[in-house]
Amino acid sequence: MAQLKSGLVLAAGENLVMELEAEMWASSQNPIAKVIGSIMKLLNLLIGNKRKGYIVITDKRVVEIIEFKACWVLTLGKNVKYLLPSSVKEVGYTKEGVCFGCFCQSYNLYYDAFTQRTSVLLPVSEEAEAQKVVDAFYKAISAAQ
Repeated sequence: MAQLKSGLVLAAGENLVMELEAEMWASSQNPIAKVIGSIMKLLNLLIGNKRKGYIVITDKRVVEIIEFKACWVLTLGKNVKYLLPSSVKEVGYTKEGVCFGCFCQSYNLYYDAFTQRTSVLLPVSEEAEAQKVVDAFYKAISAAQ
């Protein structure tokens, strides 16, 4: 069984479709926004704060994981959410053109549930790749119903 970055242990017979590491600092794929996000990440790292987020899509479930650390090693908290297929009303992606030094596209995966809306910057540069992520997400939640 492969070790996932998120630390999630897959159930017997469960296959990993995709593990997305959420960008917790940058707001787009724009190189300038990435530099600003990297600076914010570095400043927080210097004082010992870390945030890591993952969305794990398997053939049977979708799991959202966010971990918070302080003083470089102390775990402040970890949120693990299993998305119930019946609670997801909508899943998709948004494409935004960003004009901040250059013209770059950013793609965000989003899903609406009855209690929340989650949006994650995707580490992709092509629309076909964003569509592939959304299709995998939809397939996982629709197969579970």
